[in-house]
Amino acid sequence: MKYAMKDKVFSLIDNYEIKTEEEKLAYTVKGKFFSFGNKLDVYDAKGKEIAFIEQKMLSMMPRYRLYKGGLMFAEIQQKFAWFKKNFILDVPGPNDYTIKGDFWGHNYKFYRSGKVVARVKKKMFSWAGTYGVDIIDGEDDVSILSTAIIIDLVSQNNNSGSFD
Repeated sequence: MKYAMKDKVFSLIDNYEIKTEEEKLAYTVKGKFFSFGNKLDVYDAKGKEIAFIEQKMLSMMPRYRLYKGGLMFAEIQQKFAWFKKNFILDVPGPNDYTIKGDFWGHNYKFYRSGKVVARVKKKMFSWAGTYGVDIIDGEDDVSILSTAIIIDLVSQNNNSGSFD
């Protein structure tokens, strides 16, 4: 499935709109105002909350938790590396995702069991941060899209000098 993920400009909180390649709204993501750390709600096209993203504070490297149905489902964390950034999407079971690529240029891939299962690429020359996200069938779209949002948030913080 192909998605266009767009960061809303001129907003005091982090908001994203995710559409299918047919330009139909698939998900909206809304940040919380005045929260300690990043907290975002993920809604489906009908406005039903399907996930919640929460930044885990007081961690050496950026770490976020993804909740589904009120229960922690996965943890997303940046792994320490000397010259490259890597992220891990730790999901239940042995098939975690490893995310590698050019995070500065917003062009990276999700790997599962050594195979590429999703690609994220920022569209150049767009007013707002717009990303193309291509996910192969059978993968967890919500977890992958949520992780792409987290990587965008971490990259914004890195550019302002908060991490690295």
